[in-house]
Amino acid sequence: MSGLPGKLLNSGKHQESNVAEASTIIYTHPDCAYSQAAKMEYRKNKVEYTEVNLAKQADQIPALLALTSGERVTPVIVEGGVVTIGFKGGT
Repeated sequence: MSGLPGKLLNSGKHQESNVAEASTIIYTHPDCAYSQAAKMEYRKNKVEYTEVNLAKQADQIPALLALTSGERVTPVIVEGGVVTIGFKGGT
């Protein structure tokens, strides 16, 4: 699946957690190469983001499913209220 900008929702350091306050959120899984690539690019470009590592934060899976119409897929990037599923053509 290509990176699909979509649903509307409500920049240097990386945090994990505190989803409600973040302007950029990246839902990731450690086994997903595209999740790793997205995080690397955001760090390289000094874009602040909050990571939701679904392997460590399984309680956030319902939030991911709400953003993806029920698909268990990573990465999912929420930036400026816009949801993008995938990163540079991959999920």
